[in-house]
Amino acid sequence: MDIIFLHDLTVETIIGIYDWERKEKQSIILDLDMAADIRRAAASDAIEDTLNYKAVAKRLIEFVGQSEYQLVETLAERVAEIVLAEFDVKWLRLRVNKRGAVRYAGDVGVVIERGERN
Repeated sequence: MDIIFLHDLTVETIIGIYDWERKEKQSIILDLDMAADIRRAAASDAIEDTLNYKAVAKRLIEFVGQSEYQLVETLAERVAEIVLAEFDVKWLRLRVNKRGAVRYAGDVGVVIERGERN
């Protein structure tokens, strides 16, 4: 299995359960590791033969930026569903980081894996 990754994708969005979180956008940081077979792209040297991480980033920036979930868990599931369904990815590991959500902690969030590893 080959992995195409997209890390530190930062998007401003409404997320959280507290009143102030429902009014102010916060930064969410996404790290994605996506299963892809890169052999065909390596042979052809053509973007059409690989997972276009720029297209993934653009789609997720749009989606996350417009979302207003309360929980990072919900956001993570929706992001995973988009990547698996729209980009023909069979497996992904997704880390959703809500940096600064807990005082004295550098990072806080969730890591999920969805799909089939081959």
